[in-house]
Amino acid sequence: MQNEKEIVSNWFHLYSQDVFNFLVYYSGTRDVEDLVQEVFIKAAKGMSTYRNHATPKTWLFSIARNLAIDNARKNKTKISRMNVAFHEENLDQHIGFSPEQILIGQEEKRELYNRINQQKKKYRDVLILRGIQGLSVSETAQILGCKETAVRTNYHRAVKALQNEPNWRESHEG
Repeated sequence: MQNEKEIVSNWFHLYSQDVFNFLVYYSGTRDVEDLVQEVFIKAAKGMSTYRNHATPKTWLFSIARNLAIDNARKNKTKISRMNVAFHEENLDQHIGFSPEQILIGQEEKRELYNRINQQKKKYRDVLILRGIQGLSVSETAQILGCKETAVRTNYHRAVKALQNEPNWRESHEG
């Protein structure tokens, strides 16, 4: 049987990129490497509290979210209104697309993430976890510490709020 250090090491290899991506979207900065390490340090220290009620990834996202909130408080920054940083696009994903198509896709993505970042915190959280990270309603509820009905309701309202923005309608109407 694996000891706790080996388990967390395996989790790091499996989930560190997901935790990194989550923290980039959540905090609005690409400078999250220290926070990623801190997530796994906290996980290692808190292994005795992990009860398998959630998947390891869900538990790690909960830790990451709490660290990001604490970090924002400590640095007196507002997560919800920061500009979202983007990952450099992997060129392999764009084989067969013209440079213009790639640029338009990147601009649309940047616009969407900026609008997500301008939403109410509870909407932004569910949009990032459900829409971007692809987590289930159950996993999202566990991370946010709320009921699944609240996740469904907030996600529905958040998507509707994004769709009702004038710029979104104009750019997505035929």
